[in-house]
Amino acid sequence: MYEELDERKERGLYREMYEARDAAPETRVSGEDSLNVCSNNYLGLATHERLADAAAEAAREYGTGAGASRLVSGNLEPHRELEGALASLKRTDTALVFSSGYAANVGTIAALVDDRDAVFSDSLNHASIIDGCRLSGADVHVYDHADADHLREVYRDSDARRKLVVTDTVFSMDGDVAPLGALADVTNDDPDGFLMVDEAHATGVVGPEGTGVVGARGLTDSVDVQIGTLSKALGSQGGFVACDDETRSLLVNEARSFVYSTGLSPVDAAVSREAVSLVRGDEGEALRDDLSENVELIRDRVADAGYDIYGDTHILPVVVGGADEALETADELRSSGVFAPAIRPPTVPEGTSRIRVSMTAAHTREDAERVARAFEEAA
Repeated sequence: MYEELDERKERGLYREMYEARDAAPETRVSGEDSLNVCSNNYLGLATHERLADAAAEAAREYGTGAGASRLVSGNLEPHRELEGALASLKRTDTALVFSSGYAANVGTIAALVDDRDAVFSDSLNHASIIDGCRLSGADVHVYDHADADHLREVYRDSDARRKLVVTDTVFSMDGDVAPLGALADVTNDDPDGFLMVDEAHATGVVGPEGTGVVGARGLTDSVDVQIGTLSKALGSQGGFVACDDETRSLLVNEARSFVYSTGLSPVDAAVSREAVSLVRGDEGEALRDDLSENVELIRDRVADAGYDIYGDTHILPVVVGGADEALETADELRSSGVFAPAIRPPTVPEGTSRIRVSMTAAHTREDAERVARAFEEAA
């Protein structure tokens, strides 16, 4: 009935879910003990005792669900506390929490622009940004990856009412960083232009106190909207928008993924609030240092083994080429007890299938050595 599935199988692009035990570095995947090096649990907080305690306490005090949209009866104290903490982390006036990072991107873009407007999107932006652009009805322009000159070219040809430039800061499959300063120069010169960035893979990991790329580069005043997720370095679940008061009011009224969704659970909100406090303190700094050491060890050893390894951040894509080659490499790693599935089209462009290595602060040096050896053996 669904010929698309047969086509996927023939091209080596068929996807299936693995049965994992938890998000810890040492876990069980499909019944086998494995070292997990593919999660976004960058600081290891998803299994941190402080966050587990915060979850238990919140569940006892507020229950396990918000019960309704936050515009009905689901606007709870943990939401308000979390939004205050996120605004402080991001150095913005305020913040608004969504049920996921995907919902935050889709809802925000569609609220900010419509068919009278234009949106300019990096060619390697996340699917949630792409979908938000499509749903908005705006005139969508895709500029070459991380190319501010190409953006400026297509931007100046538009006479739209509003012009929204949107980009990831750390790109999830390439591990590189957007040229935010140059992008901000484009919008800051235009009273009808504004810049929105997705800090999903940077929040908690990059910059002083984990503020992200925007904070690290001192661009808070040049970026109009910061999107983030609670489900990666912060070890919880949900998404958020950090912005000014007027933008928040617009989203509360116009972002359909906020208006028509039950509020984030109070448990997730409380856990995320605790995570923000942790990443901004001394322990957060120590975890970022541990993560950096693991990343550098892997980067050097995998490159020495002859692989093409890219990325300027904690995300290390090992590009092997075709989908079949990527599947074979993943199987070789799995036989050494290292779990890192193949990333294939359409997630990445044809001919660039890869193993996306994502070490965490919770991995030990011995774990990092084990991953390096697995790649060396696979090579």
